[in-house]
Amino acid sequence: MVNKIISILTLCIITFVLGFSGCIEGIEEDIENNVEKIQIIDMVGRTVEVPKNVEKIVCSGPGCLRLICYMDSVDKVIGIESFESNDYMGRPYRIANPQFSSLPIIGNGGPRDINVGPDPEKVMTIMPDVIFITYMEAGKADELQRKTGIPVVVLTYGTFGTFENEKVFESFNILGKILEKDKRAVEVSSFIEEVQKDLDERTKDIPESERPSVYVGAIGYQGTQGIDSTEGSYPPLEAVNTKNIAKNASTAHIFISKEKLIEWNPEYIFIDGGGSFKVKEDYNINPDYYNSLDAFKNGNVYLLLPFNHYMTNIGTALADSYYIGKVLYPEEFSDIDPEEKADEIYKFLVGKEVYNVMKEEYGGFKRVDFLN
Repeated sequence: MVNKIISILTLCIITFVLGFSGCIEGIEEDIENNVEKIQIIDMVGRTVEVPKNVEKIVCSGPGCLRLICYMDSVDKVIGIESFESNDYMGRPYRIANPQFSSLPIIGNGGPRDINVGPDPEKVMTIMPDVIFITYMEAGKADELQRKTGIPVVVLTYGTFGTFENEKVFESFNILGKILEKDKRAVEVSSFIEEVQKDLDERTKDIPESERPSVYVGAIGYQGTQGIDSTEGSYPPLEAVNTKNIAKNASTAHIFISKEKLIEWNPEYIFIDGGGSFKVKEDYNINPDYYNSLDAFKNGNVYLLLPFNHYMTNIGTALADSYYIGKVLYPEEFSDIDPEEKADEIYKFLVGKEVYNVMKEEYGGFKRVDFLN
């Protein structure tokens, strides 16, 4: 008993010096389990205690596993969602990590299960040190933590369907503290900022009169969509200061009428590769409609890689930006090979050059020729 009291007092002194706080009951439990803990505040404002040395994790929710891959911590993942185990061609982080498919399944996942979370019983069969989850309400995160007895940490990209630097960088910082990857968190945030700065510097001084009107269609939104699916604040267009004609109607995702596209009649049209087959099918049914648009008549229709696939694939969005810049402003992007730049971005973020796999699946960066 004397030895135990001494141990508790010693740990209290260490805890005080390190700046941690807690109660005697919690300290006794940590002594018995030999687990040192740290406190973090997650992205919904919850204070969560997690082990200081995290070795085993699971991820749930849109884009959660991607964040772990960006943090170069794939070796700690011991279970994935069923959605992450199946068709994953639109997600470079999964292409780069095929070994994930052999891991235990912790729940369904997917866009239709947002805020549902993993199956507590399945999670408890593999007992991770931490459950990371995106886009879950605080109350539901607390409930999942109570059911499993495992710390639950909520992360985010910001507004759903895009990504916001401040929010995603804060998520990186949280992951850095928990996974002992503080340096990587800074590196990833800096890399994204540097790429965005480069894109902006190349295009910000182009006179308004020299900026062509642009439209992007077939943007994925709760599934594959056709030419009428667009977005007024489409990140790759925003990154190169483009005159996105859809912003006249909305800054968010919208579906427009075909008549509206004729009215706008943009000089350039980009098509999301995920929905390009729908555009092709529609073109075959009604070619006169498409050929009435100047972009189609003049051959100014181009294919992009889909980046909105189970939340934002940031690397793909950045790669798309360079290709858009190359098409619209060839002089400002004369030193850029979009395919090489894409692989440079993928290599840094997910550890492998996966552009050719994406190209094989979605057509890659090119002028659309199946409509001619």
